[in-house]
Amino acid sequence: MNWEMLGWLAIAASLVVVVASLFVGKEVVTTSSGQTTSAPDRSTSVIHTLLEIAWPVLFIASLAMLTFKEVMGFAAVLLTATAATGLIWLVDSLAFRKQRKAGTQDPVLVEMAKSFFPVILIVFLLRSFLFEPFKIPSGSMVPTLLVGDFILVNKFTYGIRVPVVNKKIVDVNLPKAGDVMVFRYPEDMSKDFIKRVIGTPGDTISYKEKRLTVNGKPVLTQSSGTYTDTESGGVRFFETFTEKLAEKPHQMMVDPRLPSLDLARVRQFPNRSNCTYNAEGLTCKVPDGQYLMMGDSRDNSDDGRYWGFVPEENIVGKAVLVWMNFGSLKRIGTAIE
Repeated sequence: MNWEMLGWLAIAASLVVVVASLFVGKEVVTTSSGQTTSAPDRSTSVIHTLLEIAWPVLFIASLAMLTFKEVMGFAAVLLTATAATGLIWLVDSLAFRKQRKAGTQDPVLVEMAKSFFPVILIVFLLRSFLFEPFKIPSGSMVPTLLVGDFILVNKFTYGIRVPVVNKKIVDVNLPKAGDVMVFRYPEDMSKDFIKRVIGTPGDTISYKEKRLTVNGKPVLTQSSGTYTDTESGGVRFFETFTEKLAEKPHQMMVDPRLPSLDLARVRQFPNRSNCTYNAEGLTCKVPDGQYLMMGDSRDNSDDGRYWGFVPEENIVGKAVLVWMNFGSLKRIGTAIE
């Protein structure tokens, strides 16, 4: 189904109804005594019924298209919706409600704003300051997270931030090695990425021959079996390991047929001089206020090895729970380690 076309059609049809309502008003009626008075036009009730459908459809479709066309991020769309419905309700309360006769029904637009505003406000506050849902679109975090997992991200673990601009205003905790973190992709801030924190500020990280070393100490790694990936259109076999970062064990996997690093994919990035690359892998000194991120599927992840470090101001939150996977219901409630 072409969702974009459906969205535009919904907006167009709703606008037709809204514009038509502007031309529907009162008709002049002559009484038996010869006096004239105004009465509702016969089509008024029909238009009112259509408006009760058209205004919500126009509102929802417009917000959906703003998100779909990437005119603004979803957080900005929610903020816009909250402000718009709240403003309509406020202006009507202060300027127009007193002018309406007692018992007169509120305009459909005002009714919609009054209904939508509290719901959108609650969703906006919960999503901005407590938990935000995400869907896993790729296999870069397999076997920890699978394609199709719907996850919850804790927004206050790493501090309270101003919605939309993502400016931290209250410090809480700092990310730790081993955390699974959502962040704004440094090469395109409109995109959210999810990876594991490998290096924190000041750490020296080496990844050579598929093994991690942190500050000169090899990370404890123990074989845990194999994993068969069929998500990429073919069949790939990986070796899985239990890796222990900062005393926190997690699963990761590698493709033994591939090199530790594809040097052709390494880009230029801020503080690239902090890293050295060779055929064996890389060594990086993590700058202050930044983090080195890697996927758990080491040979199927576009991560900090290739595009650099994640600044603290890009942090979105800590992934904590899988709350839904329609392809594997047994994953519901899985804690993210």
